[in-house]
Amino acid sequence: MNNKEFIAELAERTGYSTKDTQKLVNSLVDAMGDTFQEDNAILVPNFGVFETKKKMERIMVNPATGQRMLVPPKLVLNFKPNQTWKDKLKGGQ
Repeated sequence: MNNKEFIAELAERTGYSTKDTQKLVNSLVDAMGDTFQEDNAILVPNFGVFETKKKMERIMVNPATGQRMLVPPKLVLNFKPNQTWKDKLKGGQ
């Protein structure tokens, strides 16, 4: 499902226009981005948790040349789904 299809589906379910729904989704994404920049997690009830995690620096080896390189530490976005969703996906429902 691409963005246009998602917005159309969400607009249909909520009864709002697609333009208003697009504004709402954009505002939501912007607010989530600001929260992640502050290194805070977002808990969406009955869905899961979005959080930033720090990956430590590490040494990696280029398999083609055998050269060792230092990969600097970085922040990555992580999502941990609610147990209910995990069970649904495992069961194929």
